[in-house]
Amino acid sequence: MAGAGVIRQPRLLLVAPFGSYRTAPFLAAARARADVVLVSEGTANVVSSGLPGLRLPLHDLDACERAVRAEVDRGGAFQAILGLDDWGAEVAGALAPRLGLAANPPQALAVARRKDWARAALQAAGVLVPWHQVLALDGGLPPLSDLPYPLVLKPVASSGSRGVMRVDDEAGLRAGIARLRGMLGRDERVVWNRALIERFVPGFEIALEGLLTGGVLQTLAIFDKPEPLDGPFFEETYYISPSRLDAATREALRDCVERGARAYGLREGPIHAECRLNAEGIWVIEIAARTIGGLCARLLRFGTGLSLEDLVVRHALGEEVAVGAREGAAGVLMIPIPGLGILKRVEGLMAADRVPGVVEVVIDAREGQELVPLPEGASYLGFIFAEGPDPQMVYEALKTAHGHLRFVLAPVWRPAVMPAGEAAADAATTAKAMPQA
Repeated sequence: MAGAGVIRQPRLLLVAPFGSYRTAPFLAAARARADVVLVSEGTANVVSSGLPGLRLPLHDLDACERAVRAEVDRGGAFQAILGLDDWGAEVAGALAPRLGLAANPPQALAVARRKDWARAALQAAGVLVPWHQVLALDGGLPPLSDLPYPLVLKPVASSGSRGVMRVDDEAGLRAGIARLRGMLGRDERVVWNRALIERFVPGFEIALEGLLTGGVLQTLAIFDKPEPLDGPFFEETYYISPSRLDAATREALRDCVERGARAYGLREGPIHAECRLNAEGIWVIEIAARTIGGLCARLLRFGTGLSLEDLVVRHALGEEVAVGAREGAAGVLMIPIPGLGILKRVEGLMAADRVPGVVEVVIDAREGQELVPLPEGASYLGFIFAEGPDPQMVYEALKTAHGHLRFVLAPVWRPAVMPAGEAAADAATTAKAMPQA
């Protein structure tokens, strides 16, 4: 019989929003183990730019289902579906039950994306949660004088620290609310009329990367964030691995994040959690149903020689995932935006690249691009990667390399008659939606 003895690879449906940093590494990892069909949308997306796959309107699930079923008729059934970034995970979660594939429930993914729903779920499950309250930005405000300042004000549905502000008193909160109204009012990508205020949680911040299997969390990596994140804005900068936390604290952290994920309703696949640790305990800031964003996954090379993408793909295909510790330490600096302006050039790249321990300096912003800092912005200039024998040496290498860089900006012209709130919103809509941490 023709084809007898040929072992056919499993088929994997990979849902990748346009512009995702994660597409190329996940596609490479998936192609090594599966017959991959890439799904994207738009007239200028990864599919239409030369990669084979399906170009679909990801917002139209009925159309997506019809196209995927037609692909099944042509090439055979899919064994797994995997969504990249928040939006891709949501589409994959909605499509999976229609196709008889395993994925997190759509409601659980919605909770992971909505900070107000997430807080309610964590509180109901007995996970440590700061005092919080939802504000309606399109209506009258409640009394603000007796709140437990300092507070953190944040949109209920955004990522990358966009719109997140610390406020220390009533005047600061009112100014922050006005700024948030102007920033979100014209952005159709977010829920603009709701904001969350919560008590500021001091402490040491970490990030946990893990995989859920039937609701049980396997820790892949814990990243220390060595510099204080106390506001007024909360831009991600340094991620260093391995963490300096002791074994008992690491296990307590894993247990806390697992309980939080269960509270959301998440049961399968990658998660990226942000937590703070202090004398009161472990506080879950958020849990995203995806891997770490941007190019930061380059940090992760496990003792088995596998990348983070390799592990996630193997897990999606139902294979066992074994994680071994890597030797030494690694870190990344997500280069912050220094101010509002048009990027003219970046100086000091050669000096930064020559710092001992630095592996690579990646500048993503391009000459002529408008740069918008937090809280209106949602992007980084690029990334610096370093490796070394211990976390402190890696941190020092990253800090030294960043110190060599100089960013030359030209001013951005704004009409003098534009109100401040509208100017903020206009700046926000020009920011390139880039890495999610």
